[in-house]
Amino acid sequence: MNKIALLGSTGSIGQQSLSVCRFLKIPVAALSAGTNVKLLAIQAHEFKPKLVAIEDEKLYPALKTQLKGLDVKIIAGKGASCDAAACDGADAVINAILGIAGLKPALRAIEERKTLALANKESLVAGGTLVMSAAKRYGVPVIPIDSEHSAIFQCLRSGLRQDVKGIILTASGGPFFGRTTDELKNVTRQEALQHPNWRMGEKISVDSATLMNKGLELIEAMWFFELTPEQIEIVIHRQSVLHSAVEYLDGSIIAQLGALDMRTAIQYAITYPRHLPRGNGRLSLTALGSLTFEKPDYDTFRCLSHCISAAKSGGLAPCVINGANEQAVELFLNGKIRFLQIAELVGAALDNVKTKNSTSLNDIEEADRMAREYILSNYRFKGHVTSAASNQKGL
Repeated sequence: MNKIALLGSTGSIGQQSLSVCRFLKIPVAALSAGTNVKLLAIQAHEFKPKLVAIEDEKLYPALKTQLKGLDVKIIAGKGASCDAAACDGADAVINAILGIAGLKPALRAIEERKTLALANKESLVAGGTLVMSAAKRYGVPVIPIDSEHSAIFQCLRSGLRQDVKGIILTASGGPFFGRTTDELKNVTRQEALQHPNWRMGEKISVDSATLMNKGLELIEAMWFFELTPEQIEIVIHRQSVLHSAVEYLDGSIIAQLGALDMRTAIQYAITYPRHLPRGNGRLSLTALGSLTFEKPDYDTFRCLSHCISAAKSGGLAPCVINGANEQAVELFLNGKIRFLQIAELVGAALDNVKTKNSTSLNDIEEADRMAREYILSNYRFKGHVTSAASNQKGL
C-alpha cells in the first residue's frame, strides 16, 4: 500500500493503525473521526493528510480552527467518512469505524476500487452479502484486521481452499469466564470493561464480556471465508496467544500464534503478503509454559447462542441482533440496564423484530432502526425486559 485513508482514526484500532504507519513510514492520505476533534487535529498535524473528515457537522468550526495553517481539505457532516474513503490520494482504506456506521464507507471504498483493510466487523455482520458481492464485482481485495480473522486468513495460505474442513475461532472468554448466571446478576460497568488480555474501547469490551463479540466474529468469518455456521468451532483460549486455526480434511490443523498486540494484524493487512519486521518483542513459548482450550458456556453467555441462531436464520437476522446489541450495550454503559439484560434484550429482538427476506441497503438500515427501537421500547430501568409490545411489523 502506497497511501492509506484511515476511517475511525481516533479509536483504539485507528490509533494503533497510525502507530504502524509511523513505524513503516506509510503516508496517510485521509483521516476521519466521529467527534474527537482534539485527537483528530493532533493526528492531522503529525501525518499531514490531504483530507480530514469529521462526522459531527457542528464540530467543523472547531476542527477548522485547530487545523489553521495546515494545507488540508476539511469536510464535515454525515457521510464525511464515505468521502474520506474515496480520497483520490489513497490506494487503500483501513475501516476502523465502530458499529454499523462503517457499512457505507466500506461499500464506498470498494466502489472506488481501493483495497479494503477491514476492522469494522459490523459491516459484514449486517451487510456481508453487499460488501462481499461488491468486492467480487469490482475485483477489490478485502483483508481482515481482527486478530482472529487475520490468523485464519494467514492459515488458509497453507493449503487449497477446497481442502478446508472448517475453522477454530478462539475467544479469551472475557472478564467473566467461569462465572454462573447468578454471579453475573450484579456485575458493574467497570467490571465489564476489565478485559483480562486486551485494552479496547468500551463497546467492544462489553461485547467481549458477554461473548457477543465472538458471535459477531463467527458471522464475520462466514462472509470472509465462505463458511457455514457448522464449519466454525468456537474455543475458549484464555491466553489469547493462538489467535485462530484452520482444520483441513486430512485432520491437519494449522494455527497462527503471536503476541498480544493488535498492531501485528494491522501491519499484515497493510503489508500483505509480506511479514515485515515490526520492532516488537518476540513471543516465547517456553515463557508461556502452557496453553489451554475449553468449550464456551452457551447457557450463561446467551449472546453467543443468539448470534449462532441468527447466523443459521440468515437474511436480516444478523443485522437485527447487531442493532439490538449496539443499543443494549449503550443502555448498559449508561446505567440503564443490568449486564444480563443485554442478552435478554438481544434475544427478544431476534424473536420479535420481523423483517423481509431481503438484504438491500435500505432494508438493512430499516432492520437496524427497528431493532434499536425495539430495545428502547422494551427495556425497564435496571429491571427486566417488559412483557413487550406487539411484534414489530415487517418491512
